[in-house]
Amino acid sequence: MELSSILRPPAVKVLANLSSKKRLFQELGEIAAANYQINGRAAFAALQEREALGPTGVGHGVALPHARLQGLDQVVGCFIRVEKPFDFDAVDKQPVDLIFALFAPEDSGVDHLKALALVSRTLRDQSICSKLRANGDSATLHALLTDSIANKAA
Repeated sequence: MELSSILRPPAVKVLANLSSKKRLFQELGEIAAANYQINGRAAFAALQEREALGPTGVGHGVALPHARLQGLDQVVGCFIRVEKPFDFDAVDKQPVDLIFALFAPEDSGVDHLKALALVSRTLRDQSICSKLRANGDSATLHALLTDSIANKAA
């Protein structure tokens, strides 16, 4: 599995700021609807439900919200870089500015876990995160995320 098979270029966005998780999840629902024919409201609700189980802010300014949805046939992703980090209740209490959301089929099992592990490994790499934070162009961000070097452990 590679990030290029999960993340379409137009599903990568740079936003000036977000004020809350709720607004982030609405934005992710809109991006998912536009790029993967996912019901945006269902995506929003599923992200909210998953987040209620425990925060998906993994630390170092990174959040990995994820949810399972009916009607999907593969795992797909959306990435947002926020220019002004915001509070996400992350495990390290630091504000978040890099968000990679995953949407998986309800019965995806191991594929969902593999995708989550791949994204987690990629965004644990501080040099990749630094490059993501230094760029404001969506196409460049997509290239950084899907570069084969970033996916070497996949």
